[in-house]
Amino acid sequence: MSAEVLDRGLVLDAVRVTEIAAIAAWRLVGRGDEKAADQAAVDAMRTALNDLEIDGEIVIGEGERDEAPMLYIGEKVGRGGPAVDIALDPLEGTTLTAKAMANALAVMAWAPKGTLLNAPDTYMDKIACGPGYPDGVIDLDASPADNVKALAKAKGVKPEDITVCVLDRPRHASIIESLRGVGARVYLITDGDVAGVINTADPETGVDLYLGQGGAPEGVLACAALKCVGGQFQGRLVFRNADEKGRAQRVGITDFDKKYVLSEIVRADAIFAATGVTKGALLDGVSFKDGFVHTHTLVMNSSTRTVREVRMKRAV
Repeated sequence: MSAEVLDRGLVLDAVRVTEIAAIAAWRLVGRGDEKAADQAAVDAMRTALNDLEIDGEIVIGEGERDEAPMLYIGEKVGRGGPAVDIALDPLEGTTLTAKAMANALAVMAWAPKGTLLNAPDTYMDKIACGPGYPDGVIDLDASPADNVKALAKAKGVKPEDITVCVLDRPRHASIIESLRGVGARVYLITDGDVAGVINTADPETGVDLYLGQGGAPEGVLACAALKCVGGQFQGRLVFRNADEKGRAQRVGITDFDKKYVLSEIVRADAIFAATGVTKGALLDGVSFKDGFVHTHTLVMNSSTRTVREVRMKRAV
């Protein structure tokens, strides 16, 4: 797939898909029903994808076929056209949406067929930083404190000037202790680790580093975004039982201890799009004003290294 096709043929389509999903989810913001909000986003995104001239296959979706009637891993979408792998999360932050909290997103990425890691629905240990640093400045196998020191040195600042985003979970207590022990600022988030990783790519968020354990599918989505801006990412799948290892084997993963780098997770140029459902650090949420629906979308294209903010206003 050429850079021209990625740029002209699919960028705006990606925006439309995440816009439609975000609007559908927004109608259930604050209603207290996570499943209904997620289903609304899934239904809207699936309909939008099937209206496109692509030959798409979901490689990161809403679970396996027996578990997810919509947008399951392996599902085919589109009316025919360029063959693409699709990674998606129609509603990243179902709890955030149900509680009308910040940073809920509709997220999607696509790349040429066969170039996105088919990550199973397990956990993944992750570390990520934004662009502008030497390759290998961060290391998943180094301590949180040592990663802060290395990043601070590369940035030319003190460790106290580094801000690290971490999911607020009991399992991250030792990470948080190590970070604070070296003087780093810890920015805790309740949900939404795709947004957490992407925050490292935008200097305006003030986030320098992402650390912690989150969903493996979300790791693939975040990698697609970082690839577009030149960020760094490392991840290792975490398996809690034999069933999860079985899921990995079904998608072709046999090395359960492998440490993945970004180029192994997204192996070709990619497009990433995210539309805000609720207002957050990166994006404004959906709003309805004066008879119009308003959306705010971030769309990135690694083939052209472009990042666009798209604001849509449509009569309703």
